[in-house]
Order: sequence, then C-alpha cells, then structure tokens
Amino acid sequence: MDQMTGIAPGAQAAWSGALYDGGFTPAQGGLLEVTEKATGQTLATVGLATPADVSRIAARAAAAQPAWAARPAPERAAILRDVAARLEADWEAAAGWIMRETGAVRPKADFEIFTVVAFFREAAAMLDQPTRMDVQASGAARSYAQRVPHGVVGVISPFNFPLILSMRAVAPALAVGNAVLLKPDPQTPICAGLMMAPLFEAAGLPAGLFNVLPGGAEAGEALVSDPHVRMIAFTGSTAAGRKVGALAGGHLKKVSLELGGKNALIVLADADLELAVSAAAYGAFLHQGQICMAAGRILVHHDIAGAFTAKLVEHAARLPVGDPMSGQVALGPLINARQASRVQGLVSQSVAAGARLLTGGTAEGLFYPATVLAGVTPGMAVFEEEVFGPVANIVTFGTDDEAVELANAGEYGLSAGIMSADTAHALALGARIRTGMLHINDQTVVHEPHIPFGGVGASGNGGRIGGAANWDEFTQWQWVTVKDAPPAYPF
Repeated sequence: MDQMTGIAPGAQAAWSGALYDGGFTPAQGGLLEVTEKATGQTLATVGLATPADVSRIAARAAAAQPAWAARPAPERAAILRDVAARLEADWEAAAGWIMRETGAVRPKADFEIFTVVAFFREAAAMLDQPTRMDVQASGAARSYAQRVPHGVVGVISPFNFPLILSMRAVAPALAVGNAVLLKPDPQTPICAGLMMAPLFEAAGLPAGLFNVLPGGAEAGEALVSDPHVRMIAFTGSTAAGRKVGALAGGHLKKVSLELGGKNALIVLADADLELAVSAAAYGAFLHQGQICMAAGRILVHHDIAGAFTAKLVEHAARLPVGDPMSGQVALGPLINARQASRVQGLVSQSVAAGARLLTGGTAEGLFYPATVLAGVTPGMAVFEEEVFGPVANIVTFGTDDEAVELANAGEYGLSAGIMSADTAHALALGARIRTGMLHINDQTVVHEPHIPFGGVGASGNGGRIGGAANWDEFTQWQWVTVKDAPPAYPF
C-alpha cells in the first residue's frame, strides 16, 4: 500500500471549488465556504452541486455500476478493506478535520474514525456470506432467489456525525455492487465525504462509483427525483425526512429514513446513583447533545430525584466548554448560530413555563454549557421537542405506569435506557416502551457497526441499517427459474 496522503493538511487545495465525481471537478453552483465551528475561520472552499450536476453524475454512475456489480466479490471486498486501512493510517489528519469542521472533542472524533474503519471491514465481510437460496418452483430444473443491487444509491447525510452517518450507508451499498451519490450536509462536506474521496481513489475504486455532491435542498431534491437513482438512504430531521419520503414514494423508490428522537433514560429507585448520573451526563451532553440518540428525557423516580439531580448538576458544572483544538474540553461549539439560538429559546421557554434552571443555560456565541433543568413536565418545550443541545431535562415519576406514559409521549421511538438493580423488572418495563432500541443499565447513545440500527414512529420508516440489515436495505431479491425446455401452455 502506498503512502497515505488523502487527508493530509493542504489536501483542501484539491477540493477548492470542486465536487467529486471520480476526480475533483468544478461544480456548477458556485462556491461553498466551510468554516471551523469554534473559530469561524475558513477551512476550505468547495463547490456547490446543482441539479444539473446531480443529473450528469447520476447518469455516469448508472453507466459504471453494472461492471462493478459483475466484479468478483473478493475484489470488491479487497478495495473496501484497503479504504479502511488508508483511513486508519490517516487517523490523525482525519481527527483534526472532524474536530475543526464539526466542533467535536477528540474522543468523539476518534469514535467516528474507529467506527467507520469497522464499517468498511464489516461491509467487506458481507461478501463472504451467501447471496442466493434455492426455492421450489413447479417444472423448473433450477429455481433460486438471489440478492441483486439496486443500481445507484443516493445517500443524504447530516452534520452531527458526518463521517459515520455517510459511510455507514456508503460502505455496504458499494460492497453489494451499487454505485453511490453522496450529498452531505453543506456544513460538513469534508468529513462526510470529500476527505474520503482520495482514499477510495488510491484503493482502486473505479471512477463513477463514489461521488460527493455538496449542496443544498435543490441538489437533494434532484437526487431523490433522478430516474437513475433507485434508492435513497436519508439521515436527518423528521421534518426533512417526511419530505424526502414523500418525494421518493412519488417516484416509487426504496427509501431508508433514519430520523430524530426524543429518547427516555429511566432511572428506577434501586439504580446505582453514581452510575446512573454518569450515564445521564454522557447521554445528554456528548457532542453537545447533537445526537439523535441523546437522552432527551431523564425520567427519575421521585424517591431519588433530589440526590440524582444534585449529583448531575455537579457533573455538568465541571465540564469545560471551548475550542476542541485548544486542549482538554468536554464540550465544543454547536453547529451554527441558528442552533445556538434555538437551544437558548427552548430553555428560556421552559423556564418561563416553570422548569428550574440549575446550571448552564446561557450561550456564548456557539458555545453552550452543559445545562440541567429540573421540574420539567409534559407540555414544556424541552419535554416535547428534540433539543439537539447539551440540556439534561429531569422529569420525575412515581410508578412504572407513569414512567411508561412519559417515555412514550410524542411520536418518536428511537432509543431508550433503563437503569435498575433488578434487570428482570427493567426488561418488563422496557417491553412497554415504544422504541427501536432498548438498553438495560445503559444510557441511550449506543451504536455498534455490526448491529441493525433504527427506530419506529417519527424516528424512521421501520427500516434498519447495519449488520445483517444491510442486505435488506441495499439489495433486492430476484427470482430466477431455469427449465430445460419451454412448457406448452393452453392458449
């Protein structure tokens, strides 16, 4: 394997004014300035894709895809493993880009890289699994069902974990023989895909199969509508997901929607207090709360609510906030001024409605401190809405029935956690929670590359991504029969 240079400092020169379509080429939509979130400084200036760019590149991807699908599976797997190795070797440079472009602290950046390396290796390992099964058919010498790729897959990814939430779809889609058009959030186009493009190229992926189109809503709409694109994998807000789902449905396309969450962490009276507080702090404050799995409702039994709240305030108050590149900080900046203002507004509305602000609660630019609100009740803004900020909302309950009602309030159903010394009790309680993922004695932000991930209700359209579920998402069944001679029919 040759020297790793794909993500090295100075690589942004190749991205200047460009998108990626097998090479860095000028986009037709003008320029997009990418900033370092903590400082506001310009990191790079990339190209903005237009609907015309999408159309051109989708047609080229569709032309390139059949040869890729026909390529022997071991060769496809080898390329994916090579990409993983190249990313691993460029770890330090990749971590720097993630920290600067997303406002992530170093452990979050490391987690993204570690997970994406595992995604590529997991995707390569898919190709060791059977893709065909025999099925009975009358009069056929042979009859089987086989998995075949969709053709071209469009991936639309968000800003919060851009590398993970792009590559968890890109890697398996490519593995099983699809071509991919990736439209990253315009706030994080580098970490989502542009920095990966040279690694794919160096690993030998043929041109036309991996494409990165930074752009806004018009580019996204063109991607969903384009006739060459047969599947859309979208991760983002529920509001945007509804629009994507409706548009994709109108074009009779398969669509995978991974959307928002308002996740409950339930702390029962017999829980280990220190561990429960630690779990709640992690679930609420990790990456400034900008996670779909964040613990958005911390439901605490009233017998321990006072002690729990006091300890959580202590944890929150000692979490330093600042530029992730400057040293040891626990929370970096929020993604933009609009989001900082939104978080501030939700907190202020809830305090006006009777919630008690115990620590934090005041933005300084994009920096928002770990915040704890007690006395939160249904109807308050922070109870009802996905905050996407570092705000721990403490809600008390007295019975299991109350906890279930509070956890199930609203339309989301992504992740839930239950803390208790009695795992049988916790499992019985968890069986009543409407959620796609349930974690006993853990918080809500849990993710592993080899396990199907997804939610129910407004958290998604019922699909799953990851592990064995990737076969269901990125391929479709084709039935094949072979007869030695044509039968005679009575017509």
